[in-house]
Amino acid sequence: MLLLVAGGFLLANGPRPSVKVFFPNGSSVTVELAVTDAERQLGLMHRPRINSDQGMLFVFEEEDLHSFWMKNMRFSIDILWLDKDRRIVHITPRLPPCLRDPCPSYPTPLPVKFVLELKCGEAEARSIKLYDRLEFILPKGLR
Repeated sequence: MLLLVAGGFLLANGPRPSVKVFFPNGSSVTVELAVTDAERQLGLMHRPRINSDQGMLFVFEEEDLHSFWMKNMRFSIDILWLDKDRRIVHITPRLPPCLRDPCPSYPTPLPVKFVLELKCGEAEARSIKLYDRLEFILPKGLR
């Protein structure tokens, strides 16, 4: 059973919508949604930390090649790259923050529709592997 989470992560402009993402091992995380260009550009920048039960899910309009960077990040993360069917097509574990410019970009080698950022080490701790399918329900208008 999948549930939409009523709460959100608190930001300067108030809470953002969040959903639960379920992993094949039965565990889950509550993830903040990044759906607009501005939200995706900001991502997890300037945050002091992320807990093991939290993450950020980037939702793109179309499946395509996307690159991410770690500018203004204060902690390392794992990145899971998901196709339109919510299957993991690439994993970038233990990505360190960028400490000085220029910051490198980290692209996916395959088109993706979703990108999930987790606390560093969570992919391994949860035994996440390529081609695992993640479960989540997006709010209406984002499906």
